[in-house]
Amino acid sequence: METTHQAEQQRTSAESRRRELLEAADRVVLRDGPKASMNAIAAEAGITKPILYRHFGDKGGLYRALAQRHTDALLAALRAALDAPAGRRERVEATLETYLVAIEARPQVYRFLMHPAEDSGGEQPGFDVGRHSAPLLRRMGEELGVVIAERIGLGPGSEALARVWGHGIVGMMHAAGDWWLGERPCSRAELVRGLADLLWGRLAAAADRAGGPGF
Repeated sequence: METTHQAEQQRTSAESRRRELLEAADRVVLRDGPKASMNAIAAEAGITKPILYRHFGDKGGLYRALAQRHTDALLAALRAALDAPAGRRERVEATLETYLVAIEARPQVYRFLMHPAEDSGGEQPGFDVGRHSAPLLRRMGEELGVVIAERIGLGPGSEALARVWGHGIVGMMHAAGDWWLGERPCSRAELVRGLADLLWGRLAAAADRAGGPGF
């Protein structure tokens, strides 16, 4: 009979192997962007494609694992920016800057996560961008809504309003960042200031009315 210790060892080994495979996938995505294929990822990891499928099921499963990995890191960075010892306006700008720096630093990863259908290499014609990227944006919106609710007293209906703002801000950052990354119509600093100006009026007024620390 398998002992608890043996089961724990197997679980730890499987998790370690999964991390190794995700790191190999990251390297391929950094190189190939949305064109990253399961064949290339398997080759990078030194395994066959059936073994890769055994761990992730299909390209959608691998995408979801990579999306969680990168979204966890981005959300941690956004929370750190919001919690930095600075004024409210500075923290709003730092949060926007953190998001834009992240997508600018790893544009191929961003395109793989947000535009996976640009070029699937013929592997999966049904690999739909909306079906896979929408949950990622939804998770970010919910997480930001929680942060807003924790830091700003919005009065009656505060939880619902915080969720509205969370999803609205994430949608704005995503749409504006996507446009900016593709066209580069202005500097990152100019985009940050413009978006902060758009957000600032009502956020600042709500925080001031609450009489608390707010953002």
